[in-house]
Amino acid sequence: MATTTPFDGNIPANYQSSPTSSGARNINARDGEIHPGEIAVGVVIGRASEYFDFFVYAIASVLVFPSLFFPFEDRLNAILYSFVVFSFAFIARPFGTLFFMWVQQRYSREAKLTGALFLLGCSTVGIAFLPSYANSGTTALILLALFRVGQGVAQGGSWDGLPSLLALNAPHNKRGWYAMLGQLGAPVGFIIAAGIFAYMLANLSALDFLDWGWRFPFFVAFAINVVALFARLRLVSTPEYSRLLDERELEPTSVTELGRTQGRNVLIGALAALASYALFHLVTVFPLSWVQLYSTRPLDDFLVLQMWGAALAIVGTVLSGLIADRFGRRTTLGTLAALIAIFSGFVPSLMQGGEAGQNIFILVGFALLGLSYGQAAGAVTANFSPRHRYTGAALTSDLAWLAGAAFAPLVALGLSANFGMGYVSLYLLSGAVGSLAALSVNRALEIRD
Repeated sequence: MATTTPFDGNIPANYQSSPTSSGARNINARDGEIHPGEIAVGVVIGRASEYFDFFVYAIASVLVFPSLFFPFEDRLNAILYSFVVFSFAFIARPFGTLFFMWVQQRYSREAKLTGALFLLGCSTVGIAFLPSYANSGTTALILLALFRVGQGVAQGGSWDGLPSLLALNAPHNKRGWYAMLGQLGAPVGFIIAAGIFAYMLANLSALDFLDWGWRFPFFVAFAINVVALFARLRLVSTPEYSRLLDERELEPTSVTELGRTQGRNVLIGALAALASYALFHLVTVFPLSWVQLYSTRPLDDFLVLQMWGAALAIVGTVLSGLIADRFGRRTTLGTLAALIAIFSGFVPSLMQGGEAGQNIFILVGFALLGLSYGQAAGAVTANFSPRHRYTGAALTSDLAWLAGAAFAPLVALGLSANFGMGYVSLYLLSGAVGSLAALSVNRALEIRD
């Protein structure tokens, strides 16, 4: 058996890239009635597939893209450039939401969802076929950026309204529980994506990993998108779901009208979960890049550690539903924002405290992420009137990702490399303060029927 060489993120000197029905209605409704548990199925399927795509790209942006697309830069700057391209999807998301809202108004909900997920699948599989910079020069960089923008536009357009429908139809004393179900897609998607990359790193040589191994997860993501598309269409295309969406007025509205009448709610919703979104990338993407640059830990072992952290996040997400139903979502989000603020003070000592400190940072960070992110969805839908909830929830989520997560890996790595890890603490602290400020203004997180 050939001996494999652990991949450390550097491109080997001798590397050369190779060229390269009615039945559904009966299942989804009993006696014409839609139950929250059935809506939850569509929410979990949709979010898990999107997050898997999300993390496949995120991990590749650390392990692969700096070497393949930015070999003309040193390791640090190559990763920073990669993180710049990483942010393009979040910048594009609101535009994707607006465009596909228009598609839905002009054609249908099914046409919108099909078009968005088709674009997502094509953009994802397109990345898998990209040549390296060594083979195609700036053309490879342009294609990477275009496909990343395509992913962002598609993710914005894939909003199906089911999370809002789930929140509106959940029992009053179980709304926190049902709100957390869709959020489970994040840790589940991360575990699958990290597991595939960890396996590839552990069993392939550096040459094979850079040549073809990294492409495999993108093909898997494409296959999952196809399955998720049919599963979600099976739900949203049935008359029962269409009727329920229409009854709840979950239809696109004018962005101009939304801004004029609900602008304050959009801003509060985007900031209320800022701590969760900032922490999101500070325990997933940023530490992987920092370990690659400044630690001798095997990257596959570190990914396994993060998978254990994601398992804790699953537990935390489930617990968040129970806690929110007991104490309220506003109290839960505020308490977790305060805990994240406290946690931010320990970032330097933990990340620079060797393997033991890094292990604590990852495990505690993921646990806090699960508890806080589990209720983040409630923060972006509760304040809107029924007429504006569909468009308002989608755009607020887009803006929350843009403000809290889009530039987090870039800023955190840039600050820690040039000024010290203490500035990462300040960055995370600012997110927690933003959440606490928004929650102090917002007195209506509970959904109004």
